[in-house]
Amino acid sequence: MTVNLTTSPNRHAVTDAPLLSPLAERWSPRGYSKTAVIDEATLTTVLEAARWAPSASNMQPARFIVARRGSASFATINDALMGFNQAWADTASVLIANVAQLNLPAKPDADTAENPWSRYDLGQAVAHLTIQAQHEGLHTHQLGGFDGAAIAAAFGLAADQTVVTVTALGVLGELDDLTPELREREIAPRVRKPLDELLLVND
Repeated sequence: MTVNLTTSPNRHAVTDAPLLSPLAERWSPRGYSKTAVIDEATLTTVLEAARWAPSASNMQPARFIVARRGSASFATINDALMGFNQAWADTASVLIANVAQLNLPAKPDADTAENPWSRYDLGQAVAHLTIQAQHEGLHTHQLGGFDGAAIAAAFGLAADQTVVTVTALGVLGELDDLTPELREREIAPRVRKPLDELLLVND
């Protein structure tokens, strides 16, 4: 029997307190539909969620390179992925290079200074994008294994722009389409450290 990844076991988080459905249902698949296309309205909605994420002093340092499967930009990002990521990421509908604008907005007669919160704020934007995507019935996977310099050079990024992560975005595929190694990873139980291990102080 063909099993869709949405119905595979262990995907819904077993939480100690109730969470919003997109949070509890979010996970990071590697098995995407090779033919699914995300319609432009939905993709715009997902990116709009990122635009409205909070940022320090509303400086909005998050920038995105959005590459749809089949485009030259998609191939460029995919070619820059490293190791195991290249074994599956090309099945995603969209690859997004998440870029932090490092410098503070220029001020007259002032030296350029780095925004110390730029990467954090980019992370906030990507998190908002991720949860909105989940709400829209899509799935994301955040990638850290890539050649950032190659992506920066290919897209002509400025010296104060750095690629922090890449997001794979798409529609879940079928378990039967995956290699044994990928299938094992997709159905493995989801685990997290207990909450009290995360709380350094909880007065």
